[in-house]
Amino acid sequence: MPAFRYEAIDAQGANKKGVITADSARAARSELRDLKLVPVLVEQIAAQGADGKARRGIFSDKMSTNELALFTRQLASLLEAGLPLEQSFSALLDQAERVYIRDVIASVRSEILAGSSLSDALKQHPSDFADIYVALVASGEQIGQLARVLSRLADYIERRNALVQKVKLAFTYPAIVTVVAFSIVIFLLTYVVPQIVSVFANTKQKLPMLTVIMLALSDFVRNYGWLVAIVVIAMAFAWRQALKNPDIKMRWHTWLLVAPMYGKFERSLNTARFSSTLAITTGSGVPILKALQTSRETLSNVAMRAQVEDATNSVREGVSLARALSAHKHFPPMMIHMIRAGEVTGELPSMLERAAAAQEQDLERRALTMANVLEPLLILAMGVVVLLIVLAVLMPIIEINQLVR
Repeated sequence: MPAFRYEAIDAQGANKKGVITADSARAARSELRDLKLVPVLVEQIAAQGADGKARRGIFSDKMSTNELALFTRQLASLLEAGLPLEQSFSALLDQAERVYIRDVIASVRSEILAGSSLSDALKQHPSDFADIYVALVASGEQIGQLARVLSRLADYIERRNALVQKVKLAFTYPAIVTVVAFSIVIFLLTYVVPQIVSVFANTKQKLPMLTVIMLALSDFVRNYGWLVAIVVIAMAFAWRQALKNPDIKMRWHTWLLVAPMYGKFERSLNTARFSSTLAITTGSGVPILKALQTSRETLSNVAMRAQVEDATNSVREGVSLARALSAHKHFPPMMIHMIRAGEVTGELPSMLERAAAAQEQDLERRALTMANVLEPLLILAMGVVVLLIVLAVLMPIIEINQLVR
């Protein structure tokens, strides 16, 4: 049964907005009239196609990760309280604050009322519910533990969001310092240096070499700065286009794994994603091969994604997961040992959760380390550049004072 977004006027003349389910738009208007409402607008909420776009209308919005975590947590709590699925979505619909979220919930609810399973209904919104999300919900439905799986899924999303926030927070200050330093240098070169040093240039005095270089740099920035900006943007665009080539992207991502200073961060980031996803999928009853395929899609590094694919093929042939992953050097030994222990004891999901927690802590530590190293380096670089500019301005003044004496 499709869902319709409506605007109507009640008997007191107040404007009412909401969502209603009906067989057709005409039936929706009839139900609104039965509720003593005069319909002004009745519009069907379109589900999304496989490409993530709405089948009708334009849906440029998207559910944020925080909203997804809240939605999952609330749905899990309602199901654990014993409410049927349809009533749970009715409660979520009443609690939703943003129009887009209400539309998504109403669309999923209408699919459920029409007889679809929750996983099939979520598939209609691929831009909001990723494949791993749908796969875990389907697994929960199959084993009859939907509420428990949703609760674990909410924990997973919340933990992932918290980790992302910590990493972003660690790099926020260096990013601000970089922007401020760049802005100050550009301002000094384009405005301060020409205004002050031009006074000495008009006196026909021989300027110090540093001052001459700074003046030339200032003239270049003022006259050709826009051209440099265009070239940088064009190079960035060309690089993004080049990364669409699978061979170039593979070589680049392979180098990132061994890059000085950043390589360990790249490995920690991807292994944390992989181990946490594998923990939630195996713990929710997903078969190991399907879990590996799903976890592989969460990796941002295509080189490590290829390694996981090789490991998946080895597991399919009967090799243990620990042995298959140990064949690739970019997976931490501690993680391999935990997986091996989990396979031996039959507690693979719990050991994967411990491995995921360890990798997340390692990622957080590396992010803080990189930020702590970058901060003084950026401040030092900014200080050196500003010092050179100040010296370029002061040196002619010092020479004039010496001549006067």
